[in-house]
Amino acid sequence: MDRRRLSARAHAHHPVAAPLSDTSVRRLLDRAVVRGDERALDLGCGEAEWLLRALERHPRMLAEGVDIDSETLDRVRDEAVRRGVADRLALHHMPAAEFTSARSFDIVLSVGATHAYGGLRQTLTAAQEHLAPGGRVLVGDAFWEREPHAAVRELLSGPSEWADLAGTVDLVTADGWTPVHAHTSTLDEWDDYEWSWTGSLAQWALDHPDHPEAQEALKVVEEHRAEWLRGYRGALGFVTLLLRRTAG
Repeated sequence: MDRRRLSARAHAHHPVAAPLSDTSVRRLLDRAVVRGDERALDLGCGEAEWLLRALERHPRMLAEGVDIDSETLDRVRDEAVRRGVADRLALHHMPAAEFTSARSFDIVLSVGATHAYGGLRQTLTAAQEHLAPGGRVLVGDAFWEREPHAAVRELLSGPSEWADLAGTVDLVTADGWTPVHAHTSTLDEWDDYEWSWTGSLAQWALDHPDHPEAQEALKVVEEHRAEWLRGYRGALGFVTLLLRRTAG
């Protein structure tokens, strides 16, 4: 099964592709958007839910999103029209790491998409290239709540770069950034995200039993659910940091 189609089906009921509740997303956006007329950029935007919600809430904002999945971006365009914000949203079909722009942005987002750059530090380097003076970066990445078993490390992509929460903040500050706000996802948020991910994909497979990918989807659900419940549940954390560049 194509990974992008799988992800779209799994996120059907949780368009923010990270373990964050609607309340947490709203609070983070409220802290990130200061004036209400900012220009925002989402690197690896996926369903662009962060941008859509910001544009709905702030009618003077402008936004741009970058993603490699053309089908997802087509859905975003339709959703932007439905929400009445299409005239203020530009979408770019390309790898986030290849995106360039002559303009700078007041807010740069990359939540749950640091893999596009190879890790958190590289993502922050890329974000800084697009950031206007005094701008803010909203970045979300995994960390270890507790030391995982070796088998859990092997299951997950990118774990060699993940530290604990303190180590993650140390990496950010050592790279010249100052956290001005953050949210650490709760176990309830993780559970809601994982149940939604596995449940949405399972529901699609059960609703389309004759589809050639239905049985494969159910197998993916079973494997993913086991990895979560018997592996990284309670061990893997997620933090979303609002950062500003440290003066000097």
